[in-house]
Amino acid sequence: MGSMNTVIFIISGKGHTGKDTTANYIRDYALTKGKKTLKLQFSSYIKMYVKNITNWDGSEETKPRELLQDLGSTIRENIKNTFFIDRIIDDIKIYSNYYDIITITDARLPEELDLIKETFPNSIKLNIQRPNYENNLSLKAKNHITEHALDNYHNFDYVIINDGSLNDLKEKVEQILTNII
Repeated sequence: MGSMNTVIFIISGKGHTGKDTTANYIRDYALTKGKKTLKLQFSSYIKMYVKNITNWDGSEETKPRELLQDLGSTIRENIKNTFFIDRIIDDIKIYSNYYDIITITDARLPEELDLIKETFPNSIKLNIQRPNYENNLSLKAKNHITEHALDNYHNFDYVIINDGSLNDLKEKVEQILTNII
């Protein structure tokens, strides 16, 4: 099950660098080419668990980032290191029958990038960097592995420097897409 024609964009970057915005630009561009897109997140399962454990409404403004980070680490350490990756792989196998393009908007660990690419060779590893941007995360959140695990990872297909306007970011994304879609 699963189409080998589906293109998967694995989007990585630190908090608030423009990962979801990039996925939205990929979706918008793909729509102009008649392509169907779907946005996935490794964190969707963690978010579901936290919503069930707490009264969190799922909003970005009230996001319990440290609890999300801690729960993700606990699951990777105590259940299975590839727990979330395995779930996304299964999701892709199903959704690729219905979508031309799938974006994963929150890759934060090398194994997330590498195992998806290994499983689906038609994957593109994008990294979004936003130099000199202060994302206002707490010190604990900034020091979490998901914020620095990719600092010395250089096996990206494309690196986008998000250092201008939203329109500048859109143009950089579209330049890449013209070669792919």
